[in-house]
Amino acid sequence: MAAVKTRLWIVGLAVGGMLGSSVLVEGAWAEGQAVSGAGGWTAVAAPSTAPVVTKFFPLGEVKRGMRGVAYTVFEGVNPEPMQVEILGLLKDALGPGQDMILARLHGDKPEYTGVVAGMSGSPVYIDGRLVGALSYRIGQFSKEPIAGITPIESMLQVRDGDGAAAMKLAGVKLPEVSREFEGQPEMRAMETPLVMGGFSQETVERFGDRFRAMGLTPVVGLGGADSAAVQPEPLVPGSAVSAVLVRGDLSMAGTCTVTYVDPTRLLACGHPITQYGPVDMPMTKATVLASLASPLNAFKIINTTETVGAFTEDRASAIMGRFGVEARMIPVVVEVVPPAMEKGLQGKTKTLHFEVLDNRQLTPSAMLVSVYQSLQTNNTAAEELSYRLSGEIDVKGLPPVRMQGLMAQNELNPATINAALLVNDRFSKVYGNALDQPVVTGVRLKVEAIPARMSAVLESARLSRTEVRAGDEIEVEAVVHPYQAEARIVRVKVRIPDSVSAGAMRVVVSDGATVDKLTTKTGAERSVGLADTVATLNRMHENDRVYVTLLNHATQAVLEGEALPGVPLSMANVFEPLKDAQKMQLTGESVLAAGSVEAGYAVNGYQVLNLVVR
Repeated sequence: MAAVKTRLWIVGLAVGGMLGSSVLVEGAWAEGQAVSGAGGWTAVAAPSTAPVVTKFFPLGEVKRGMRGVAYTVFEGVNPEPMQVEILGLLKDALGPGQDMILARLHGDKPEYTGVVAGMSGSPVYIDGRLVGALSYRIGQFSKEPIAGITPIESMLQVRDGDGAAAMKLAGVKLPEVSREFEGQPEMRAMETPLVMGGFSQETVERFGDRFRAMGLTPVVGLGGADSAAVQPEPLVPGSAVSAVLVRGDLSMAGTCTVTYVDPTRLLACGHPITQYGPVDMPMTKATVLASLASPLNAFKIINTTETVGAFTEDRASAIMGRFGVEARMIPVVVEVVPPAMEKGLQGKTKTLHFEVLDNRQLTPSAMLVSVYQSLQTNNTAAEELSYRLSGEIDVKGLPPVRMQGLMAQNELNPATINAALLVNDRFSKVYGNALDQPVVTGVRLKVEAIPARMSAVLESARLSRTEVRAGDEIEVEAVVHPYQAEARIVRVKVRIPDSVSAGAMRVVVSDGATVDKLTTKTGAERSVGLADTVATLNRMHENDRVYVTLLNHATQAVLEGEALPGVPLSMANVFEPLKDAQKMQLTGESVLAAGSVEAGYAVNGYQVLNLVVR
């Protein structure tokens, strides 16, 4: 009778100080019987828990054919073992001098599910010693569960704060994965499931690529967050652990597996989430509801639970979390007022409270997608819908950044996108300041929905007189044509300043964006400090008014983004060094704000008229 092949692992009792401990050693496949060897080794099943005392297996001793065991959570909170067969080393696979261990996984579950998103960080032991973390996969459709292992030696550099090594690792960028050639046989980091609670599939389809580019796989409806849930089981090697991007009425968290734990910190993932370096993200426990097998994208369905600390380092070989540390978050409040219903009745206002992580790489995208989703909460989103938006961004030590505008659909985007993009524009200009690190202490928004497309084109304009004297008052008449409605006329009374010189003058009748272009520096932008950025943003003009601007024949200086009209020629010469250093811009015309009037619509367009001053 032919022998039946059975996968068994050789374990035994160690000697000396480890007497009585069950440890894993290099083994062999047994055929239908137990295998015995020197010292009375006996083949039994792989141990069900990882060793309590962490010892490390040197990379230099890793050889092809060695057997090991890895741990990950397939369901629930308890890690389960997987057999690991070492295939060899991939030299410089993670960067110069950064080798990867190649391995094949064995066992009913890994052979069924394959390499699963969320499995990254699963600890691998040989001889009862930690050799590294499962962290990479081959391609997208591999039939075999073959994985790359990040050596523990590289991960410990993150734990130990080895300055030179950490800098070296921080400089190793993972290759960008082209969506066009997805599925090709290439080594890539295991995806980190980004569980998005409270978000719609449409939101993820619209913004998901922002997170996929960083190795995060957005998942909607297959997981969530319950910060009030108590999970008494401690985090151990093989446990699921989550890094929180958003929490509250909306939630967003990336999950991987714990590799190493000591009393004050842990290492996880075996690859970066953002590779930003120092980070500040809440660290939570997680429960795996199920592991979904899929040839395209196998992943774990996860609920995040109680917060236990914060992730403080995000490097090329691992992320590190510290227990008992509280991450700084940015509180956000979005009040959404639905449009008036039939008979003038008002729908119920809904207010969302959530917090967004404080991280230069992830925060702008997390803020954008969260604000966009907030506008969808009342089942009122529609193509022919507009929003009147107002709010503030609070910055420590500076005046709040004001946000306001009437956001309507245009040829590129619906109103919901335009409203979210307005917030994103203001927030990104503050948060991404190149010279100063802002401390954003809060974001408050109020969004009132209007059941109509409130956009209009500035069709034409005319002056009540074309010849004037300094000090005279004239009237500017503009024709504004709303979307699918009759044109209307708006009028602005303008007084000609006493200081203007005789001669031809241009009068610009326009929307707010045109005035912003006239009064701010053009051409190559120079980085300005945070205070100047906030001041510039607060001078921006509203988009639901018609503005009249006079262009006088006098030199204008634009310094630190602020227009200084009517600069004398002698003073302009003094400013020449600033001009050479690109800190100032001189133009031949001064921009004088003359007046404005509310249009009731989001206005687009401009007209240029000629005026003669006698």
